[in-house]
Amino acid sequence: MIAAQKIAEVMGMKRTVRSLADLSGAVVRGLPKSALRHCVDRVAASPQERRQLMFRVVPEATFKRRRNQLKLEESERTERLARVIATAEYVWDDREEARRFLTTAHPELRDRRPLDAALTELGARRVEEMLWSIFHGLPV
Repeated sequence: MIAAQKIAEVMGMKRTVRSLADLSGAVVRGLPKSALRHCVDRVAASPQERRQLMFRVVPEATFKRRRNQLKLEESERTERLARVIATAEYVWDDREEARRFLTTAHPELRDRRPLDAALTELGARRVEEMLWSIFHGLPV
């Protein structure tokens, strides 16, 4: 499992999260809207892609209604996205390579992009399993 601090860094929250307990508490209290923006900025290349991805995690109208914080379910989806991004960056040890992996269709995911698969809990688990297999030198 990837360190909570790395996940927090992807969400732009490195100073406020130092442990898994801190991360869990932040998710339960509601992550700041900026956490989702930071995640999306990390992997989306263009402003249009950023908007599309952000509003797939939290619908646009809902996002606009939120003042500063996301609700629990939205925070969980944001954390899941950040966890997958952090894992890809750890495995590839290069932000651009991680972004390329996450945004390129993969046959193990029925030619879906890992980023798209990671929008569900089970899909995120599959992507993380793939990443750890790559890290350990196993065929994917």
